[in-house]
Amino acid sequence: MIKVTFRSSDGATASDVEGAPGDNLLRLGQAHGEPLEGTCEGQMACSTCHVIVDADWFDRLPPASEEEEDMLDLAAGARRTSRLSCQIDLIDDLDGLTVSIPAESRNMQGV
Repeated sequence: MIKVTFRSSDGATASDVEGAPGDNLLRLGQAHGEPLEGTCEGQMACSTCHVIVDADWFDRLPPASEEEEDMLDLAAGARRTSRLSCQIDLIDDLDGLTVSIPAESRNMQGV
């Protein structure tokens, strides 16, 4: 199993979850109640699954595609280490990955 830590935007709370290699970060987060909307269901047509990857982990991820970069340009609160969680598939090398939910994130499906 691969451990992933989801931190709240203010860093006050953290949730440790486990997924299997090949699991998708968006689906894993949603399954554990994280506020990741994922309006386009992982089709990279929105930025509602935007996460901020901890700086220590960012360079360990495969590079973002041009399409993902374009969607991140539309993400509220995007930073240098922003990624779309729908584009991150878990691999063994990501055991311990830490991401934060941006303060600007609004999960309208959880309302």
